[in-house]
Amino acid sequence: MKIKIADKTLCREVNTFSFKEKIELARQLNNMDVDIIELPQIENVKADTLLVKTVSSFVKKNIVSVATGITLEGIENSVAALSNTENPRLRIEVPASTVGMEYTCHKKAPQMIELLGKLVSYAKEKIDDIEFCAIDATRAESDVLDDLISVALANGATAVTLCDNASELLPDAFADFINSVVSKIDTTKVEVGVACDNKNGLAAANAVMALKSGAQTIKTDADGNNVPLMTMGAIMKNSGEFNGFESGIKFTEFNRTYNQILWIIGNSKNQKTGVTVSNTDDEFVSFSSTDDKETVTAAVIKLGYDLTEEDYSKVYEEFQRVTEKKNITSKELEAIIASVALQVPTTYKLVSYLINNGNIISATAQITLEKDGESMQGVSIGDGPIDAAFLAIEQIIGHRYELDDFQIQSVTEGTEAMGSAIVKLRSGGKLYSGNGISTDIIGAAIKAYIAAVNKIVYEEA
Repeated sequence: MKIKIADKTLCREVNTFSFKEKIELARQLNNMDVDIIELPQIENVKADTLLVKTVSSFVKKNIVSVATGITLEGIENSVAALSNTENPRLRIEVPASTVGMEYTCHKKAPQMIELLGKLVSYAKEKIDDIEFCAIDATRAESDVLDDLISVALANGATAVTLCDNASELLPDAFADFINSVVSKIDTTKVEVGVACDNKNGLAAANAVMALKSGAQTIKTDADGNNVPLMTMGAIMKNSGEFNGFESGIKFTEFNRTYNQILWIIGNSKNQKTGVTVSNTDDEFVSFSSTDDKETVTAAVIKLGYDLTEEDYSKVYEEFQRVTEKKNITSKELEAIIASVALQVPTTYKLVSYLINNGNIISATAQITLEKDGESMQGVSIGDGPIDAAFLAIEQIIGHRYELDDFQIQSVTEGTEAMGSAIVKLRSGGKLYSGNGISTDIIGAAIKAYIAAVNKIVYEEA
């Protein structure tokens, strides 16, 4: 009997993995040849979609499964993410117990059954392989669980997973439960799986008894609350042949690959992977020339930017040029974004600026900008010269944008060092960054602010 392993390491509720770590975990699971790599529901559309697409680029033989949530929009997001996947699966996870339905979804059984039918039917129109996961199935009323499974299968589900979240059943009782459900399903057409919580340390024993009762798929986790992947691998290797079980896991690479997975998880827990601490309290993620475009794009998204595909390519091209010489931090990545992304025609051009500042007078700024050949002037008082300059610019353009971040740094050394400034403005929920360089740091800040404003004006025109 061929047993499938569906690994949930990347689906843990407390997710501290970076994008790089998620990709590396998926690579190791793929190298181990687990049958199904499960990914969580799409929440951050851009970042999570990028993760699914990146995983799909190297998982060719086995299944990539993505949770959909319980809305049609969730299904659409998962379908879009899986668009280039060779063996895609949609995973519809619905509570089966009364308490789960009412607490999680605020629905009674008839409403839940109806909703499940709609979700499976809609998903089936998009992707053929649909899995129904009955959450807390061991505490469900038997007739309700039967109805949920029946409606899922009637609408095209190809797999059913029974979840033991409460861990109340001992292995023999769990075997009886699985047998009672499997006896009503044609397992030649429908794949039956189990997910067992390991809070009592009996998840692997329950899983083995489920296999003996007709289940075909086991959900595992490298270091979480499900059946331990290491234990399941050992059982398949040491006891599988004797008990008539076989698995596609590559046992010759299992221990080495598993240790690499644990190393990644351990580093993630300790927050050591890819993180260095500066002399201040700030933490910066370090990037090197070995990072691929997907990793850099994910970092850009995490920083809050929503760029076009063309701009992501420009950022990565400049990233490769810079990291040939040195590793860079997230702050330097932002400088790259500001300098190469969304380069637009100049709507506002800086003509001149005059700043007055001292310890006995308030800071004032007089800024002159040009737009469409017309000269416009703004004068303002501020809390310091840069604040005064920004207020004067806002007076000219007639709009105040949210200042999300402002950074200054020295580009060259010496008394006449070049200063670089980065300004991040937020408009309509999106971030726009501008970069300015000058021997005068105030001039650099003004140029950076105007550059960011020009991007906003161009995109919102």
